[in-house]
Amino acid sequence: MTDDAQEGDREPLTTKEGWARFVNADPVVPPVLSRGELLALDDEARAAHDEDRLDYHTRLAIVATPAIRQVASVGRRLVLLNRHQISARRGLIVTGPTGTGKTTAVTQLGRSHERAVRRRHPDEPSRVPVVYVTVPPVATPRMLAVEFARFLGLPLSIRSNQADVTNAVCGVLSDLCADLVIVDEIHNLNLATRAGAEASDQLKYLSERIPATFVYAGIDVAGVGLFGGTRGGQIAGRFSSLPTAPFPYGGAAQRGQWQALVATLEQALRLHRHIEGTLLKLDAYLHQRTDGMIGSLSHLVRGAAIEAILDGSEAITKATLEAVRLDHAAEQAHRQRSRSKAPARAAS
Repeated sequence: MTDDAQEGDREPLTTKEGWARFVNADPVVPPVLSRGELLALDDEARAAHDEDRLDYHTRLAIVATPAIRQVASVGRRLVLLNRHQISARRGLIVTGPTGTGKTTAVTQLGRSHERAVRRRHPDEPSRVPVVYVTVPPVATPRMLAVEFARFLGLPLSIRSNQADVTNAVCGVLSDLCADLVIVDEIHNLNLATRAGAEASDQLKYLSERIPATFVYAGIDVAGVGLFGGTRGGQIAGRFSSLPTAPFPYGGAAQRGQWQALVATLEQALRLHRHIEGTLLKLDAYLHQRTDGMIGSLSHLVRGAAIEAILDGSEAITKATLEAVRLDHAAEQAHRQRSRSKAPARAAS
């Protein structure tokens, strides 16, 4: 990897360069080599092969979950409906608990939209079809405008006031034909505070000035009051809401969806001694371990794959999975379920 590539990897999605890298990335899938092919590699070549596989498993394939498909479908329809809308454009809010794939869903929507736009307009390389920003904690109107300016790389001075930054952002995004704006971490807006209410007004103003479809993503947006009061009523009247949730594991259809997800992740593994179907047989354990959270499942499988390469086992087993520590919420839920299923002690 070149120094320039490494620098590009450090750019976050909330910059034009980082977003472009995400949109253009097509990770190379390393081969699974036979025993003979592995033995034919010298130490340097084997180390390079292992490094490629480690890097591959740090990102692994994006699985087209029901949430991702629904966000893609609704988002594309809204972009088309808003194409010639002068004002009161409709938007989308993706909301749910942490780890249920909200950010993945909205960024995949943005990625597919930008790729489609670039196919339609190959002669307009300067076009910026998608903007991706996050709402900072305790956001003010100026802070929100600065996030947009930072994405575009606009030069700002200390003397630039809120109106200056806002006007610059709106002018540039209109000139660059932005037609999809993704605002993540929307739960950081607290409409009960003056700053939060004013930041909400700023977003509404931006959505009127920029001829684009706005998509918000955040944790339990109704619970944090985003739909409350007059301002919240305006949001509720213009935005469709799509919930994300943990995968259930009740009836046959629900188990089938979870098993399909596990099977897709397993097929993406690049381990030389892993027996396909091993993870699928552990689907109930994987659900219990992760509480049906796709974020936790992805972390667990990727972590186990990396460990299998590092320790030379080249296969994922239940023991490998047990050795991977998950987030605190998943581990707590797993311990509680394990305790509830443990047989009661006999009375002494």
